[in-house]
Amino acid sequence: MRKIDTIYINGRFVQPHGTEVAPLFNPTTEEQIGTVRLGNERDVDDAVSAAKAAFAGLAQSSKTDRVAMLHGLHEAVSARAGDLTDAMREEYGAPASFIGFSVPHAATAFLHMAETLKSYQFRRRIGHADVEMRPAGIAAAITPWNSNYGFICSKLATAIAAGTTIVIKPSEMSAIQTQLITECLHAAGLPDGVFNIVNGYGHVAGAALSAHRDIAKISFTGSTATGRAIFQAASMTMKRVTLELGGKSPTIILHDADLDLVIPQVLAAGFANSGQACIAGTRILAPASRLDEINERLTAAVSAIKVGDTRDPTVGVGPMVSQKQWDRVQSYIHLGQQEGAEMIVGGEGRPEGLGRGWFVRPTVFSRVNNDMRIAREEIFGPVLCVIPYRDEVHAVEIANDTVYGLQAYVFSADVDRAKRVAEQIEAGRVVINGAPHEPLAPFGGFKQSGMGREFGEYGLESFLEPRAVLS
Repeated sequence: MRKIDTIYINGRFVQPHGTEVAPLFNPTTEEQIGTVRLGNERDVDDAVSAAKAAFAGLAQSSKTDRVAMLHGLHEAVSARAGDLTDAMREEYGAPASFIGFSVPHAATAFLHMAETLKSYQFRRRIGHADVEMRPAGIAAAITPWNSNYGFICSKLATAIAAGTTIVIKPSEMSAIQTQLITECLHAAGLPDGVFNIVNGYGHVAGAALSAHRDIAKISFTGSTATGRAIFQAASMTMKRVTLELGGKSPTIILHDADLDLVIPQVLAAGFANSGQACIAGTRILAPASRLDEINERLTAAVSAIKVGDTRDPTVGVGPMVSQKQWDRVQSYIHLGQQEGAEMIVGGEGRPEGLGRGWFVRPTVFSRVNNDMRIAREEIFGPVLCVIPYRDEVHAVEIANDTVYGLQAYVFSADVDRAKRVAEQIEAGRVVINGAPHEPLAPFGGFKQSGMGREFGEYGLESFLEPRAVLS
């Protein structure tokens, strides 16, 4: 049983003033594996004070110094890749494919930002003005449980590149992972106060950060509902805000798509991270003329997906993170049947042979109307909707008929045709034919999927403010 009873403030692991304790679980077995003592408003204030004291030193540091810090962080995280993998599997239960991406991604986030920083011009001449990009001020990051390492590292990397100190509040459900990644970051030997990490509930520590008078910038990844609350609190002191929120991503299969190639990629997008991903392609838009064929292919492919303990590398879908999340997904599978959608594979309850663990049967509904709740609301589990369309115009209309706009997918044998469709989709990113992640390109959402961008120059500038001196 792990006992996490420290937070990280001013370069040291210290006991929080908060006394609340939260349980930690292994979602594969449902067994409690630890506890975490949570920080409170006083701990947040101490962390912000430490970041404030360190701010001037980091803001005035050279680009060379910051690049060195980023490389040191990369080395420190990379050195414990095996431990990070084990902790993520135990506390979160992600499939091997996702862990295999997440752990290296967390480490390389520092290298990608170092690359961005090297070429970035903080000073430029515009007309008769000297324009300088300056650190926006002390930052706060609030991160979710579905990719703990990646969110912590990418937001920290951006803050350091901008010369901004930061206070990070991760999900309390990921405390074992947080403890380990914090140990890695501490080993890099950064100046005290540059980064501070406080475990705590969102309504306590997160709310305190969102309203804190000395925080100038907030970067949040999580649900749209929580994003609204953070935005409202931040507006009282005009904080700069980046919000990466929910999604209901469309996956458009065009008429000419080769289903032998496309169906595995469609399911990879839909069931990414066991469906617990904001970018999951959960609305599959299928040409009506090929609907039966696509349904048949999906049914066969989904039936072959192995669900279970992700220590087995052949497992494609792991458990939901908690009992609460399992119950939520079950409620949507029940709702889809009530709404009259055709359930072609999956269903309620655990998969056969799994008597414990928060496992869900990968489920696909077909002949879904885009007005159904299962097509409009983010389920955050391995549940997909197949929506038939008449032609490309209709496909784009359905794809854009959502309050979200984070990511979209287009599959076609004709890349130029896919690009023409992609240009019409209202989303922050559109992925054509399973193209790989580009870490230097901006990432963020349209509409209620958020505001602002992360990664590369766009992410860096979200932590900066321009100042013009006219002469």
